[in-house]
Amino acid sequence: MTRILVVDDEKEIADLLEFYLQNEGYEVIKVNTGKGALSVIESQDIDLAILDIMLLDIDGFTILKKIREKYFYPVIMLTAKVEDIDKIMGLTIGADDYITKPFNPLELIARVKTQIRRTKLYNKEIESDFIDINGLHINMNSHKVYLNEKVIDLTPLEYDILLYLAKNRGRVISSEELFTNVWGDKYINNNNTVMAHIARLREKMGENTRKPKFIKTVWGVGYIIE
Repeated sequence: MTRILVVDDEKEIADLLEFYLQNEGYEVIKVNTGKGALSVIESQDIDLAILDIMLLDIDGFTILKKIREKYFYPVIMLTAKVEDIDKIMGLTIGADDYITKPFNPLELIARVKTQIRRTKLYNKEIESDFIDINGLHINMNSHKVYLNEKVIDLTPLEYDILLYLAKNRGRVISSEELFTNVWGDKYINNNNTVMAHIARLREKMGENTRKPKFIKTVWGVGYIIE
């Protein structure tokens, strides 16, 4: 059974999420503090986490960073703020999606299903080929990426983005196409989401943002690996 961690210090919201998630057949672990979340993360096998950013003891960004030190399961951030900077910050440090309070529980359930489906799809996909692009080596069997023989630690979503661009080498990929095929969801004003993940991917690859060697921006069109 898919196990979901819900972290929110507002009891009504946590209970509501638990109710809807359990109705979908998910096992729910519910905590209302950052310390409690860190304890669960270290002691339980989690398939997806839903993190509130504004917790009383430890903020959601700190918890997200701790998760990404060891684990690669999807993380959806909950935020009461509407500023893009908060959303971009979460995506940049490893979140897979975000949703702003107040939210429609059915929309959140749809986001959860999308992330679970995407994760299962790539976990089940068995490939034995390799992609080599000027020192960038992608092992599609082990899902490992090397740059000049050094391993790059990518989240599953970052790996999927890089792989999609690499598989379509030489073709400009629009943000809409990238989002639709990697996230597996409809593209509705998600350009900031794509941009944040591309920026994080470039950072991990040590790319010069003005003159990237691998992932290049074609302004007004999309991204390309030449």
